[in-house]
Amino acid sequence: MFLLNLQHRQVLPQHPYHDMEFIETHNLTGIIIGASTFITIGLFHPLVIKGEYYIGSKCKYLFLALGLVMLAVSLMTDGILAQSLSAVVSFSSFWSIHEVEEQVKRVEKGWFPRNPKRDIKQQ
Repeated sequence: MFLLNLQHRQVLPQHPYHDMEFIETHNLTGIIIGASTFITIGLFHPLVIKGEYYIGSKCKYLFLALGLVMLAVSLMTDGILAQSLSAVVSFSSFWSIHEVEEQVKRVEKGWFPRNPKRDIKQQ
């Protein structure tokens, strides 16, 4: 990444953690992690509902794969913010495996609609 200095008409290399400096200086890391966790949980809830509706209970394998990939990303990434956010996505994916099973029960109880195009035995 490069930073364009228009005053001196130079292209200067930009430090890759330039934005992190602002975040750390103003102690925003915890707030960003908390807000991102809140958003991630909010996004995974409809993903579980839609996944069960269109794919069935087999969508838990997609959540497992995403969880394992994001866990590996968390282990291989430098920086507390990137590690934390990828770990939050990873464990939200793992929790979604449980929620898919719960969603199947909710559909059976009639609390959520069943997909009429999907055969019940194919789940």
